[in-house]
Amino acid sequence: MSALVRLLKTGRNLAEGIPYSLVALIARLSVASVFWRSGLTKVDETFQVKSTTFFLFKEEYKVPVIPPEILAYLATYQELIGAVLLVIGLATRLTALAFMGMVAVIQVFVYPQGWPDHILWFALLFLLVARGPGRSRSITSSGGA
Repeated sequence: MSALVRLLKTGRNLAEGIPYSLVALIARLSVASVFWRSGLTKVDETFQVKSTTFFLFKEEYKVPVIPPEILAYLATYQELIGAVLLVIGLATRLTALAFMGMVAVIQVFVYPQGWPDHILWFALLFLLVARGPGRSRSITSSGGA
């Protein structure tokens, strides 16, 4: 066996040894940071939706079917609450699925030219829907090492 093949096998074995919990944590934190920062731009210091947010939803985003005033509240608080849920790993699959819907709406109706970012967010969210938040120790988990 050549040195290159041995090196590649060693690398693959090391990569396969990375715990999914670490991969999921990185995915959760990455996506959460995007939506948290976006949500913060839409609220004031008391977490009330800003008037500029309503303007954006009415004049720039123009998503059909849902009135912009309602959508401004829904999107803003989904970003903020969903980001927190992802960070703590609570309702991860449901939250990631909701964010996938949001990303799809953003891609189709708001910023279709933003697909290079959207596809990355979607991929991380898809991973979380498919595999969940990863394992963590908690008071409710069974004992043992």
